[in-house]
Amino acid sequence: MNLELRQLRYFVAVADEMHFGRAAARLHMTQPPLSQAIQALEASLGARLFHRSKRSISLTAAGAALLPEAKRLLAQAQLLPELARRAAAGEAGRLSLAFVSTADYSILPPVLREFRERYPQVQLDLREATSDVQLEELAQGRIDAGLLILPLPDKSKTELNCLKVLSEPLVLAAPTGSKAIHGKDAVSLKAVSELPLLIFPRRIAPAFHDAILACFRDHGLTPLIGQEAIQMQTIIGLVSAGMGIALVPQSVSNLKRPGVEYRALKEKTPVIDTGLTWRRDNDSPVLHAFLKLLREK
Repeated sequence: MNLELRQLRYFVAVADEMHFGRAAARLHMTQPPLSQAIQALEASLGARLFHRSKRSISLTAAGAALLPEAKRLLAQAQLLPELARRAAAGEAGRLSLAFVSTADYSILPPVLREFRERYPQVQLDLREATSDVQLEELAQGRIDAGLLILPLPDKSKTELNCLKVLSEPLVLAAPTGSKAIHGKDAVSLKAVSELPLLIFPRRIAPAFHDAILACFRDHGLTPLIGQEAIQMQTIIGLVSAGMGIALVPQSVSNLKRPGVEYRALKEKTPVIDTGLTWRRDNDSPVLHAFLKLLREK
């Protein structure tokens, strides 16, 4: 069965007018072709839609059941051009976005809030993932974009584009009550170098991992690695438990955890960059709408 919207429009017009002549006039056509079209529709459906007499017509049970669904389909069909226009303009559709946990304490919430306000018809698929996982997801085409720690590995630069959205220094996260930080606004690495360092595995974000260790090495210090953890929340939790210190991006200080205090470092520290990364061959209008918003920041 191959139903056409034209047939449904004819059926609705006759059902509304309950008169073939008035329905034909409403449709700007003559009555015979309209009657033939309704008969063809009934034949396709295998059911009569109207009771006919010389003086009147009325809906059959099948016609009464079909009428609201036919009106719904016609109404939806009227929305299709606008839907296509909005999708082409990036105003509707779906955006799959991954993000590192540090972005959740800084750039991500305000950007998502503004994006939702601008594009309420876009469905957001959000997932937290480490930088290495995001790179794999991008390579497989399972996400549209990822907010991750820069720089990108050299092997990824030919396939991925990148937009830097945040630069921030490292700060110290230490257990509350540590003598080395008591009463101080800024702390020297040397003062805390004997405490275990809590850090994530190098495979998660090699450049970020190396930058943390370089902070110690550049000042003639060798940190004692106490524990590795994948998630930043876990690292801060370990600091709260008194298991050591951590060097974290400044935005992580927005994660208020009992038992943890944040301090600036007296030494010059590397800047940690966060960026949005996406495949060069991804021409999604929704993605480009998201990029436009980020470039305005």
